[in-house]
Amino acid sequence: MTDMTLMNQQLRALAEADAAWLPVFANASALLMDHLPSINWAGFYLIQKDHLLLGPFQGKVACIHIPMGKGVCGTAAAEDKTQRIDNVHLFPGHIACDSSSNSEIVIPIHNGDHIVAVLDIDSPIYNRFTQTDQDNLEAFVATLEEITDFSPLAL
Repeated sequence: MTDMTLMNQQLRALAEADAAWLPVFANASALLMDHLPSINWAGFYLIQKDHLLLGPFQGKVACIHIPMGKGVCGTAAAEDKTQRIDNVHLFPGHIACDSSSNSEIVIPIHNGDHIVAVLDIDSPIYNRFTQTDQDNLEAFVATLEEITDFSPLAL
């Protein structure tokens, strides 16, 4: 994992210009794609009533709608729990938006007590994400939660 302190500082600096969720998420996905080795997708899905909706991302084309509780992203949102999957092909109900992805980590993002989105990162490498990666990415999400203005987001 790259220096997360520097990434968090960059994220904070970028949010100073505009802390609305859209530019913050767009820049966050670009930061992750630029700084994390061996990933092929980094982005966000926004929580809707019964599904997740594609948000800002970097990488190949992606699924637009994911049912709540389905796939890795829907499971992370429904359970409000980080999902770190070493082999997505073995995950029950995996949704293959990109067949080249082999491992994935998905972290819920909150506005107060409510989940508003998930951060989704995919890799073509099996077992790509370690516990240290998870800890660092959860800290990155904590920074997002702290600096982002979610008020313009239609919940």
